[in-house]
Amino acid sequence: MTAGELFRMRVQREEDVLAMRKLGREAAEGAGLPRQDQIRMATALSEIGREILNEGCEASAVFLLEQDNLIVTIGFPPQTDLRSADGVTLARRLVDTIELDPAGGTVSVLKRLPSGTPRPSAQEIRARLAGLAPATAFDELRRQNRELAATLEEVIQLNAELEETNQGVLALYNQLSEELEETNRGVVALYAELDEKSAQLREASAAKDRFWATVSHELRTPLNSIIGLVRLLVGPGGEPLADEQLHQIDLIGSSAETLLNLVSELLDMAKAESGRLDPQSTAVDLVALAERLRMTLHPTTGSDRVALSVRTAPELPELLVDEVMLTRILRNLLSNALKFTEEGEVALDVSLDATTHEAVFTVADSGIGIPEEHLERVFEEFYQVPGPIQARAKGTGLGLSYARRLTEAMGGTLRLSSVAGAGTTATLRLPHRHEGTPVVGRVLVADDDADFRAAVRRMLAGFATHVDEAADGLVALEMMAQNPPDVALVDLLMPRLDGAALLQRIADDERLREVPVVVVTVPATHHCPQETHTVVAKNELRRDNLLEAVRSVLRRGDDGQGPEAR
Repeated sequence: MTAGELFRMRVQREEDVLAMRKLGREAAEGAGLPRQDQIRMATALSEIGREILNEGCEASAVFLLEQDNLIVTIGFPPQTDLRSADGVTLARRLVDTIELDPAGGTVSVLKRLPSGTPRPSAQEIRARLAGLAPATAFDELRRQNRELAATLEEVIQLNAELEETNQGVLALYNQLSEELEETNRGVVALYAELDEKSAQLREASAAKDRFWATVSHELRTPLNSIIGLVRLLVGPGGEPLADEQLHQIDLIGSSAETLLNLVSELLDMAKAESGRLDPQSTAVDLVALAERLRMTLHPTTGSDRVALSVRTAPELPELLVDEVMLTRILRNLLSNALKFTEEGEVALDVSLDATTHEAVFTVADSGIGIPEEHLERVFEEFYQVPGPIQARAKGTGLGLSYARRLTEAMGGTLRLSSVAGAGTTATLRLPHRHEGTPVVGRVLVADDDADFRAAVRRMLAGFATHVDEAADGLVALEMMAQNPPDVALVDLLMPRLDGAALLQRIADDERLREVPVVVVTVPATHHCPQETHTVVAKNELRRDNLLEAVRSVLRRGDDGQGPEAR
């Protein structure tokens, strides 16, 4: 007998199975297993013992205590196959491990003992098992009945606790349902309030536009009259005036002209804010336009210390653009450069960027420059950089803001770079539109922001044959199903059907899965599928990177071949 052996017995009759069951339960109790595990161990042994007897075999059982495990190894004639026996299947669910070896004729039943609890030694358990009285069927049945009653009572108690828990869950569910319903009512009310506020804002915006338009028109008439009368007074044929009178009248005329310019700029800004700037593109000779600006603005330098030069690229083609808007932008940039350059040069360079298909206008000066913290603020309405020269220079602070709005209306970009005390460079980029073939045919823009869709439409002008717009994912999906586009621009944050769901619908549709997609969204607010789609950040969107993204997905769809308009 080994040190861990507790008991040995033979299993030849039904009474032996009852005895093995009783020994298993007593050994489990002596080893420190809880009552339910005692019952499980005893049941597992009796089920296996009955299966062996049903096979017409005899068996022997050895009870062992090894470290933290209670093990019962049952031996039976080799080649007796118990693997599919129902009793063995049931026993597997009751104990931790059963190892069955049909060739060797053994089955080992293992139950792990609870750790950290004191237990008797193997010798003490062995003495306890040796002193047990033989088990009778009646005693075992009575014992099983008591165990069944105890288990039934536990089940009843557990059922009562479960019922109580269910009531608590139901009460919590009802409470949450009421709170959710109340929250939904609040959300609906909030949406209604937001709709009302939006309508009020639209009405206020429309009223503001009407106000500016009316006031601007009403002010222009008397201002033009004042300017006309001043010219009559100081022009040929007028009465001679004393020097002081002439000076005062000149001041009146200068102030009236400044006020008229301000009124004109305010009216133009009102048009820009309301989206009523509608570029009328014509073929423009850029060389002639640049020279005309030089001739017009050269006298305004006011000093031989500032040179105004114009440089244009050789064989510069005509540009399809709104000539009036382009002239206003360049005149504004050149006027600002001349105004804040006391000595040096103001230069206008005109060239073409073949990689982005854009006309590039650069106005560089050697003036006072703009501190870095003011570079973006100068595009705000009425903002002027503080400083002595700015205080002397006349201006409304609307010029650059108006120039950028005109630029955006034509689908271009306007940016400044500057170093304080070392000059400023303004770079205007406009799409190089000509009467050639567009690069892509039909483009679908899916975004709930109408202003953003309009901006993308302008950026794609001349590049795409046709641009469709969808305000949400469901509309986009319907439009794509009716007429699949050549490229789709998809925002991830849309109502009803968001961008991620739309992309999944496209991938699942055999007709649409080959449509190239550019994801245009705000970074860090949503998961962007960078691995499968080209992504362009909305806050960094420019015509050059948008067109490059479209070309990229077209090249990918054509296996590296150049895109053709469809």
